[in-house]
Amino acid sequence: MALTPQGRAEISIGLASCNTCLMRSAGHVEVAKTPVDELVAFEVATRDLVGLALRSVDRLEVSLPQFRLLLVLHELGRSTSTQCAQALAVVGSSVTRLADRLHASGHLLRGTDPANRSVVTLELTEAGRKVVKQVTARRRRELSRVLDRLDPVERAACAAVLRSLHEHLGEHHADDVYSPMPL
Repeated sequence: MALTPQGRAEISIGLASCNTCLMRSAGHVEVAKTPVDELVAFEVATRDLVGLALRSVDRLEVSLPQFRLLLVLHELGRSTSTQCAQALAVVGSSVTRLADRLHASGHLLRGTDPANRSVVTLELTEAGRKVVKQVTARRRRELSRVLDRLDPVERAACAAVLRSLHEHLGEHHADDVYSPMPL
């Protein structure tokens, strides 16, 4: 990080630099507002990535909400329906309806907790794991198709910024319904 003559901090990120922080005395940093054109760029990228997520479940036997539950179970392993509802930021009855359909189609198994038979557990079947694998592979193929056309230095800088964005989103919304969630 370097300090410019105007007192701004420049942070080098690959080919790009960020000078949105104004340095104050006693080490206090004031963050400047993000310009509208940069906000729009992130909004467009968000729509693009959501579109990719939606296309990745096209022509499969599950909907996007059903896939999200499968993805949570893939990440967490055998879980209670309450844990799944919390991970998806939905009410328990929504998980019940999703689980009903996925159980009927053979993508997940319902069970009970041996310590408390009133607790419903959910677990992926082989068919559920196969869907998660197919969707993940489809997403990675589509992302690779686009990312392979970028300059390697720009791609690396973009990845670094996305990792930082993910960390910042997670830290500000740790227990919030707007926290990063499976899609």
